[in-house]
Amino acid sequence: MALTMEPRVKHPILSLIALSLLIMPVQAAEDLRVAVEMPDMMKSHMLANMRDHLLTLSEIQSALAKGEYEVAADLAEKRLGMTSLESHGAAHMAGFMPKGMQEIGYNMHRAASRFAVKAQEAQVTRDLPRALGALSEVSQQCIACHAGYRLK
Repeated sequence: MALTMEPRVKHPILSLIALSLLIMPVQAAEDLRVAVEMPDMMKSHMLANMRDHLLTLSEIQSALAKGEYEVAADLAEKRLGMTSLESHGAAHMAGFMPKGMQEIGYNMHRAASRFAVKAQEAQVTRDLPRALGALSEVSQQCIACHAGYRLK
Protein backbone atom coordinates (compact mmCIF):
# COMPACT_ATOMS: atom_id res chain seq x y z
CA MET A 1 0.00 0.00 0.00
CA ALA A 2 1.56 3.26 -1.15
CA LEU A 3 1.18 6.44 0.88
CA THR A 4 0.79 9.71 -0.94
CA MET A 5 1.76 13.02 0.60
CA GLU A 6 -0.82 15.23 -1.03
CA PRO A 7 -2.11 18.10 1.07
CA ARG A 8 -5.82 17.81 1.76
CA VAL A 9 -7.95 20.78 2.55
CA LYS A 10 -11.14 19.75 4.28
CA HIS A 11 -12.83 23.13 4.01
CA PRO A 12 -11.51 25.09 1.01
CA ILE A 13 -14.05 27.89 1.48
CA LEU A 14 -12.94 28.50 5.07
CA SER A 15 -9.31 28.51 3.93
CA LEU A 16 -10.09 31.13 1.27
CA ILE A 17 -11.95 33.30 3.76
CA ALA A 18 -9.07 33.11 6.24
CA LEU A 19 -6.57 33.97 3.51
CA SER A 20 -8.64 36.91 2.31
CA LEU A 21 -8.78 38.29 5.85
CA LEU A 22 -4.99 38.15 6.06
CA ILE A 23 -4.44 40.07 2.85
CA MET A 24 -7.17 42.70 3.28
CA PRO A 25 -5.83 46.20 3.84
CA VAL A 26 -5.87 47.13 7.50
CA GLN A 27 -7.65 50.36 8.38
CA ALA A 28 -5.51 52.44 10.72
CA ALA A 29 -7.30 53.87 13.70
CA GLU A 30 -7.69 57.62 13.72
CA ASP A 31 -4.70 59.31 15.35
CA LEU A 32 -6.16 61.30 18.23
CA ARG A 33 -2.84 62.63 19.52
CA VAL A 34 -2.34 66.39 19.59
CA ALA A 35 -0.48 67.49 16.45
CA VAL A 36 2.34 69.88 17.34
CA GLU A 37 3.53 72.27 14.65
CA MET A 38 6.97 73.83 14.64
CA PRO A 39 9.46 75.07 12.06
CA ASP A 40 11.22 72.31 10.13
CA MET A 41 14.59 73.07 11.69
CA MET A 42 13.13 72.80 15.22
CA LYS A 43 11.29 69.61 14.27
CA SER A 44 14.53 68.06 12.99
CA HIS A 45 16.31 69.13 16.17
CA MET A 46 13.60 67.61 18.37
CA LEU A 47 13.59 64.34 16.44
CA ALA A 48 17.39 64.14 16.73
CA ASN A 49 17.09 64.73 20.50
CA MET A 50 14.52 61.94 20.81
CA ARG A 51 16.70 59.53 18.84
CA ASP A 52 19.59 60.39 21.18
CA HIS A 53 17.30 59.78 24.17
CA LEU A 54 16.55 56.28 22.85
CA LEU A 55 20.23 55.61 22.25
CA THR A 56 21.03 56.84 25.76
CA LEU A 57 18.39 54.58 27.30
CA SER A 58 19.94 51.64 25.46
CA GLU A 59 23.44 52.59 26.63
CA ILE A 60 22.17 52.93 30.21
CA GLN A 61 20.62 49.47 30.05
CA SER A 62 23.89 48.03 28.75
CA ALA A 63 25.84 49.72 31.53
CA LEU A 64 23.43 48.37 34.16
CA ALA A 65 23.71 44.87 32.70
CA LYS A 66 27.49 45.09 33.19
CA GLY A 67 27.15 46.44 36.72
CA GLU A 68 28.58 49.80 35.61
CA TYR A 69 26.28 51.93 37.74
CA GLU A 70 28.43 55.06 37.65
CA VAL A 71 28.51 54.92 33.84
CA ALA A 72 24.72 54.59 33.78
CA ALA A 73 24.36 57.53 36.18
CA ASP A 74 26.71 59.71 34.14
CA LEU A 75 24.90 58.94 30.88
CA ALA A 76 21.53 59.67 32.45
CA GLU A 77 22.50 62.98 33.99
CA LYS A 78 24.52 64.37 31.09
CA ARG A 79 22.26 63.29 28.22
CA LEU A 80 18.80 63.03 29.78
CA GLY A 81 18.84 64.72 33.17
CA MET A 82 18.27 68.29 34.24
CA THR A 83 21.84 69.25 33.34
CA SER A 84 21.14 68.25 29.72
CA LEU A 85 18.42 70.86 29.18
CA GLU A 86 20.77 73.54 27.85
CA SER A 87 22.52 71.22 25.40
CA HIS A 88 19.12 70.09 24.08
CA GLY A 89 18.01 73.66 23.46
CA ALA A 90 15.02 73.09 25.72
CA ALA A 91 14.36 76.79 26.30
CA HIS A 92 14.06 77.38 22.54
CA MET A 93 11.92 74.30 21.97
CA ALA A 94 9.47 74.88 24.82
CA GLY A 95 7.74 77.78 23.10
CA PHE A 96 6.54 75.46 20.34
CA MET A 97 5.17 72.80 22.71
CA PRO A 98 1.74 72.70 24.34
CA LYS A 99 1.87 73.08 28.12
CA GLY A 100 1.17 69.38 28.72
CA MET A 101 4.02 68.36 26.43
CA GLN A 102 6.35 70.77 28.22
CA GLU A 103 5.40 69.26 31.57
CA ILE A 104 5.99 65.71 30.38
CA GLY A 105 9.39 66.71 28.98
CA TYR A 106 10.34 68.42 32.22
CA ASN A 107 9.19 65.36 34.20
CA MET A 108 11.30 63.11 31.98
CA HIS A 109 14.43 65.18 32.64
CA ARG A 110 13.69 65.22 36.39
CA ALA A 111 13.11 61.45 36.39
CA ALA A 112 16.45 60.96 34.61
CA SER A 113 18.23 62.98 37.28
CA ARG A 114 16.50 60.94 39.99
CA PHE A 115 17.56 57.75 38.21
CA ALA A 116 21.16 59.00 38.13
CA VAL A 117 21.10 59.28 41.93
CA LYS A 118 19.58 55.78 42.28
CA ALA A 119 22.22 54.36 39.94
CA GLN A 120 24.99 55.99 42.02
CA GLU A 121 23.45 54.49 45.15
CA ALA A 122 23.32 51.08 43.43
CA GLN A 123 27.08 51.32 42.93
CA VAL A 124 27.30 50.84 46.71
CA THR A 125 24.14 48.89 47.55
CA ARG A 126 23.94 46.73 44.41
CA ASP A 127 20.18 47.35 44.51
CA LEU A 128 19.54 46.95 40.79
CA PRO A 129 15.73 46.64 41.11
CA ARG A 130 15.54 50.08 42.72
CA ALA A 131 17.65 51.60 39.94
CA LEU A 132 15.55 49.86 37.29
CA GLY A 133 12.39 51.19 38.91
CA ALA A 134 13.76 54.72 38.64
CA LEU A 135 14.77 54.10 35.01
CA SER A 136 11.23 52.93 34.29
CA GLU A 137 9.93 56.32 35.44
CA VAL A 138 12.04 57.92 32.69
CA SER A 139 10.64 55.72 29.93
CA GLN A 140 7.09 56.18 31.29
CA GLN A 141 7.42 59.89 30.49
CA CYS A 142 8.52 59.07 26.94
CA ILE A 143 5.54 56.77 26.54
CA ALA A 144 3.14 59.42 27.90
CA CYS A 145 4.46 62.05 25.51
CA HIS A 146 4.36 59.83 22.44
CA ALA A 147 0.86 58.65 23.37
CA GLY A 148 -0.46 62.20 23.64
CA TYR A 149 1.49 64.20 21.06
CA ARG A 150 2.91 63.92 17.56
CA LEU A 151 4.97 66.28 15.46
CA LYS A 152 3.19 67.59 12.41
